[in-house]
Amino acid sequence: MADDLQSRRAVFASVGAGGLALAITACSGGTDTATTAGTATQSSTESSAPQSSAPQSSAPQAGGALAKTADIPVGGGTVFKDQKVVVTQPTAGEFKAFSALCTHKGCPVTSVENGAIVCPCHNSTFAIADGAVTGGPAEKPLAAQQIKVENDEIMLA
Repeated sequence: MADDLQSRRAVFASVGAGGLALAITACSGGTDTATTAGTATQSSTESSAPQSSAPQSSAPQAGGALAKTADIPVGGGTVFKDQKVVVTQPTAGEFKAFSALCTHKGCPVTSVENGAIVCPCHNSTFAIADGAVTGGPAEKPLAAQQIKVENDEIMLA
């Protein structure tokens, strides 16, 4: 009888430890695949163009260039995480900039896909031409940001 009691205790202890390990694993953060500080995430609507998340060479200094105009795909855009801005090129030669913080809950947008700026938190999407809400729970457009284009460089104004 004492052996049965010890066996039951051992089984319950094992199950409890396994459950605890599972709970800890489920609650721990996964690997962060977002770009690192000073980097940008670039996306395009062209299916034949590769989706690039190659980092910029460095974070721009105050008044420094965010990117070269050639770095922003036509019909797409690039998210500049550190500056909390997304720069888009709705049509060739037309550049726009918006806050990279979603108007729904303030999550950072992370990509531009199929002509839309995407917030991964609750799947809100915004138009690359004017920042207007095109889907999801957000109700307000992304705030426009002032940029200037000089020669082939895009800078925050």
